[in-house]
Amino acid sequence: MNEVRAHVFFRGRVQGVFFRAFTKENAEKLGVKGWVRNLPDGRVEAVFEGPREKVEELIYRCRYRHPYARVDDVEISYEEPKGESTFRVIY
Repeated sequence: MNEVRAHVFFRGRVQGVFFRAFTKENAEKLGVKGWVRNLPDGRVEAVFEGPREKVEELIYRCRYRHPYARVDDVEISYEEPKGESTFRVIY
């Protein structure tokens, strides 16, 4: 399987709208591992690891399917997978 690690930054109205919880729920549904956290500058940072098609689906859901967020920009860089074992929210 084509495993990837995507390091992602979401910008827009992404804090205070349950974005991290939505991301965790969808990551678990898709079987994607990694983490998500808020940044002091208002962005959300995330790492997604798993099969490329599942990671891309999760990025799509975060960008377009969240009922309350407004994502204005997404920055994605791909890295070598590091073996994330779960998906967690970092507080």
